[in-house]
Amino acid sequence: MAEQIHVLFVEDDDVIREATQLALERSGFAVTAMPDGLSGLEAFRARQPDIALLDVMVPGLDGVSLCRRIRDESTVPVIMLSARADSIDVVLGLEAGADDYVTKPFDGAVLVARIRAVLRRFGHAGGVRPGADSSAVDGGVLTFGELEVDTEGMEVRRAGRPVALTPTEMRLLLEFSSAPGTVLSRDKLLERVWDYGWGGDTRVVDVHVQRLRTKIGQDRIETVRGFGYKLKA
Repeated sequence: MAEQIHVLFVEDDDVIREATQLALERSGFAVTAMPDGLSGLEAFRARQPDIALLDVMVPGLDGVSLCRRIRDESTVPVIMLSARADSIDVVLGLEAGADDYVTKPFDGAVLVARIRAVLRRFGHAGGVRPGADSSAVDGGVLTFGELEVDTEGMEVRRAGRPVALTPTEMRLLLEFSSAPGTVLSRDKLLERVWDYGWGGDTRVVDVHVQRLRTKIGQDRIETVRGFGYKLKA
């Protein structure tokens, strides 16, 4: 029998917290639910969940700050919950290191689908897509100037120094490095990296690309206005 996925859920609204916990448990997840950010941080450290589900507006330590604290310690996937589809809430959460976000009110089945989509890509973060240019590979290592991407060891180096990427950032870089010089649209990246079988918010892509740029070099990924992004070979 497969081991249960453990979800840390931080939400201050009692009704939402209890109803969502019940829905997640009915879907087969083990859930630790906390009413505020400080207790959420303690639970994260004590129980090491597989994924964190954080409401933006919780007392003590808000969800964005909690996400930053988690990201300082772990690459565990994080989904933010926001009562508004507000650009500031969304961008702050993603910049803090969240991998995705869901706007409240949400349907329980949709939330479960998003959680499973995140877990799938974290469980299968590796591998170069079929069709990658094998001439650029040396034992599984792709080289782009001072940037080296080890597609087998899932390691990245810039000028010989290790670069720490989250699994989502790694999958994004693998998509770019499998087709250097090819423009990838935001919708295509949402489908391939975020596993969206439906339309998604392209701000998720934009913020992750910017986060990736700060780690591998601002000029390594080029914006092609009106079309998407491409990795400079």
